[in-house]
Amino acid sequence: MSKRDYYEVLGVARNAGDDEIKKAYRKAAIKYHPDKNPGDAKAEELFKEAAEAYEVLSNADKRARYDRFGHQGVNMGGGPGGGGGFSMEDIFSQFGDIFNDGSPFESFFSGGQRSGGARQHRGSNLRIRVKVTLEDVANGVEKKLKVTRAVPADGVTYKPCPTCNGTGQINKVTQTFLGQMRMASTCPHCEGSGKVVDRKPPGVDQDGLQRKEEIISIRIPPGVAEGMQINMTGKGNYGRNGGPAGDLLVVVEEENHEHFRRDGHNILYDLDVSFADAALGDQIDVPALDGKVRIKLDAGTQPGKLLRLKGKGLPILQSHGKGDLIILVNVHVPTKLTREEREMLEKLRDSSNFKPEETTGRRQGFFERMREFFTE
Repeated sequence: MSKRDYYEVLGVARNAGDDEIKKAYRKAAIKYHPDKNPGDAKAEELFKEAAEAYEVLSNADKRARYDRFGHQGVNMGGGPGGGGGFSMEDIFSQFGDIFNDGSPFESFFSGGQRSGGARQHRGSNLRIRVKVTLEDVANGVEKKLKVTRAVPADGVTYKPCPTCNGTGQINKVTQTFLGQMRMASTCPHCEGSGKVVDRKPPGVDQDGLQRKEEIISIRIPPGVAEGMQINMTGKGNYGRNGGPAGDLLVVVEEENHEHFRRDGHNILYDLDVSFADAALGDQIDVPALDGKVRIKLDAGTQPGKLLRLKGKGLPILQSHGKGDLIILVNVHVPTKLTREEREMLEKLRDSSNFKPEETTGRRQGFFERMREFFTE
C-alpha cells in the first residue's frame, strides 16, 4: 500500500510554515490519540501516520528531500519516515514535548503517564557523510563506516530519581475557573526515565554512557544522488539511563568522475574527434559505466552534435528504469602543423566544401538540439 502525501496527512499546504505544521500535528495527535480512541486500530494507524508526517515536515533537511524526491528520498534505510514506521514508544519519546507548554494537553499527551510514569529517553541521532563514485551509484555498493557513538557502559548502577521518586513525572495542581486541575509533566531531572546514575566507573558520563568506536556496514542502493540520506535505525547514540539508541543518518556525497558528468539519471561525456574522423566518419570506442561501447561517427559530423545511448546512464532509484549516456562531439583542431600538412590544407582552403556556411542557422540548430536532448 502506497503512503499518503505527508502534506495531505496533516492537512496543510506545501508552503506551510513551521508553526502551521506544528499546530496541524497537535490537532491530529489529539484527535487520534489512543487514550481517546481505545481499541480503535484505525485511529492508532492515523496517529502513527501523523507522527511520521510531522517527523519529516518539521525537519528542514528531510522536508527538502521529500519535496524533491518524495517518499523514496527520505530515510531510505527504514525507520521513521522511511517505511519502517513508528512504535508508540517512539512517538511519545520523540514528540511528547511538543505539548509541554503548560496546556492541559501536556498531561493528556504524556507518554510516561500511559506507561505508568517512567519512560525511556531516546538517544540523539548521528550524522555522517559517505563518498560514492558514479560506479557505486550505478551498481550499488556495501560500505563500512567507522562511527564513534555513546553506548551503555558496564558497571553502572542506578537509583530512583530523587526529584520525582522514580515516577518520571512531576505533578502540579493549577487553579482554573473550573476549579483545581491536576496536571503531570516530565521530570526535568531524569527527563522522564525515573532513574539516575548511582555509581559509575571512570570514563563514564553522568548518563551512564561511554564513547565507543564501531565499524558499521551499510548498503548503498543503486540510483542514489548527492545529498540523499539513508537512515540506519538504532545506530546512533544511546539515550541516558538505559534509553534506546537514536539513528545514524548517512548522507550521500558524490565524487567527481574522470570521464563523466551527471545530469539527473543521465551521464554526459565529451568526445573529442579529429577533423579527419569528423569529415570521413569512423567507428569509435567510448567509455560507459559498464565498459566500452562502439559508436558510429557519420561522415560530415558537425562539432556540437549530440548522440544518445539509451539505457547507458544511471539507474532510477527504486525503479527498473535507467537514464541515458549523452555524448557531445567536439572536433579537435590541431595547433601545430607540419609543412606537408600545411601545404595540403592550403590546397583545400579554396575548395567550396571547405568554405564555412552561414553560422547563424547552425548555431540555432545546435541550441535547438540541446533543448530537445535535455527536456525529454
